Amino acid sequence: MKTLAAVLRAVTESRPYSASKPMSLEEVELAPPRAGELLVRMEAAGVCHSDLSVVDGSRIRPLPMALGHEAAGVVEQVGDGVADVRRGDHVVLAFVPSCGRCPECTTGRPALCVPGAAANGAGHLLHGPPLLKDAQGQGLFHHLGISGFARHAVVARESAVVMPDDVPFETAALFGCAVLTGTGAVLNTADVRAGQSVAVFGLGGVGLAAVMGASVARAGPIIAVDPVESKRKVALALGATHALAPEQAGGIKDLTAGGVDFAFEAAGVPAVLETAFKSLKRGGACVAMGLPHPARTVTLTALSFAGEGKSLLGSYMGGSDPQRDIPRYLKLWKEGRLPVEKLHTSSLPLARINDAFEQLASGAAIRQVLLPQM
Repeated sequence: MKTLAAVLRAVTESRPYSASKPMSLEEVELAPPRAGELLVRMEAAGVCHSDLSVVDGSRIRPLPMALGHEAAGVVEQVGDGVADVRRGDHVVLAFVPSCGRCPECTTGRPALCVPGAAANGAGHLLHGPPLLKDAQGQGLFHHLGISGFARHAVVARESAVVMPDDVPFETAALFGCAVLTGTGAVLNTADVRAGQSVAVFGLGGVGLAAVMGASVARAGPIIAVDPVESKRKVALALGATHALAPEQAGGIKDLTAGGVDFAFEAAGVPAVLETAFKSLKRGGACVAMGLPHPARTVTLTALSFAGEGKSLLGSYMGGSDPQRDIPRYLKLWKEGRLPVEKLHTSSLPLARINDAFEQLASGAAIRQVLLPQM
C-alpha cells in the first residue's frame, strides 16, 4: 500500500530545523504485514529527544530512515499467527520488541532483548528486513521497530500493547516512551519506596514522567532540576516538592540533610550526570536515563563507590516490560495518579514535523504530538 511517512536522509545540526528541514514528507510503499506482524493506522506520535538525536547524529542509525518511536494507533490488518490482537484494536507501541526467548527476556529484562536490540540497530523489524520503499524503489529503514511519524506502519506484534478504546491517542502515545522510560526508571530500576528522597535532573518528557513516578511511589522530598522555569512549574504541578535551576543544585544536600537516596538524570549530558551523582547521600544511587552521544564520557570519584557505598545504575526503557507495565500505568492514569496529559505541549499535523523538532531542540516544548491523519 502507499502511505505518507517522514523520512530522514542525512543527519544535520543546522538550525533552526524549521529552515534546514531535515525531515521530508514522502509517499512511500509499505508492504503488508508478515507472520507475527500488524498493520497500524497511526493516530498520534510524540516527538522525543531520541528522535532528535538521530537527526543531529548523536544516535547513529542507518539512513534513509522513517523516524518516530513513540506512538499509538488502530490495528488495520493482522498477520498470520497473531491470535491475541484483532482488527480495530487500539494499541500503544513500545520501542523494544521483546522476543520472549533470549536470556534477557526469560530472566525478566525484556527491555534488553538481544534480538530486539539487533533489529532496532539494523533498522529492521523483529520478524524480518524492512518493508518500506520510497517512490524510486529505494529501501527505507524502520526506526526502533515503529516508524511512527507516518500515516501507517507495520510493526511486530511484540511492539504493540492493546489498550482500552477510551484512552485518547494523544495521551496514549506518551506511554510508549516517556512514561515507560521515566516512570519505569523510578518504579522498576530504582524501586523507590515511600519516604525516600528523589532528585530528577532534566525535565523533558522522560524527566517529568520520573517526577510522576516518584509521586506515585510517595517519595519525598521530590526535587526537580532544570534551567527552564516553565518546566520547573510543570514539575511542581506533577508532584515535585521543590524545583531548582541548575545553579541551585548545590543546595540539594541542605534540603535533604546530606543528599538524596536516588538521583535520576534525564538530560543525556555527562556534566548533568556528574552533578546528579554528587547530589547523592552515602549509599545513594544515581540512575542514568538520558542518551548522550556514544563518544562522551563521565568522570566520577572512584572512592564514592566502595568508600561511600554509592552506585550508578543504567536504565533503558525504564527496565520495563511493556505488556505488563503499560496497562498498570494506564490504570494509574485513569485513577488520576499519573497525569500524563500534563506533559502534552501541543498537537501538530505531520507536515509541521520540522517545526516540532526545532521547538524540542530549543527547550520550549515538553511533548509535542504529531497527528498523522490530519
